Amino acid sequence: MTRVKGGTVSKTRRRKVLKAAKGYFGSKHRLYKTAQEQVFHSGVYAYRDRRANKRNFRKLWITRINAACRLNEISYSKFISGLNKAGVEVNRKMLSELAIDDAKGFAALVKIAKDANDGKIAKKVEAPKAEAKKETVKKEAPAKKEEAKKDYSKMTLAELKEVAKNQDVKGYSTMKKAELLAAIK
Repeated sequence: MTRVKGGTVSKTRRRKVLKAAKGYFGSKHRLYKTAQEQVFHSGVYAYRDRRANKRNFRKLWITRINAACRLNEISYSKFISGLNKAGVEVNRKMLSELAIDDAKGFAALVKIAKDANDGKIAKKVEAPKAEAKKETVKKEAPAKKEEAKKDYSKMTLAELKEVAKNQDVKGYSTMKKAELLAAIK
């Protein structure tokens, strides 16, 4: 049997490594062994720094917000605390963009934060709107129950399970449709 040397496979593999090492300093882009080591390390650094990048950007945003807060005579921690008390949900990236591009808008947020820290603004200003939505849902729910009482046989299994859940039928989740119909009636 003839000997297979596999030269093309090795050559292709080495070319791939050297292509990845293009632009590296000195022998790291010329010699296969050192290039392979450097490509491996580069992958490790890239993986690590993709995670570190998120931390670095958060630090940058906080630094920018802090600088803008100092111009508006409030500390960063009191500003963030005031926004939380006021129920304002804006992330730090957007706050830093506001601090850079829109000084008046940022000043308005600082005023809201100061008022919240002084107790002038109640927490979660938009709470009444959410309650109003819940009330309309509750009003619609009894109407659906009345409709459901009219004809259960035309309902799907999922709808029947929902009705059984509302009526506190035990073991409804494992019942078949016929069993659910009997239990609900």
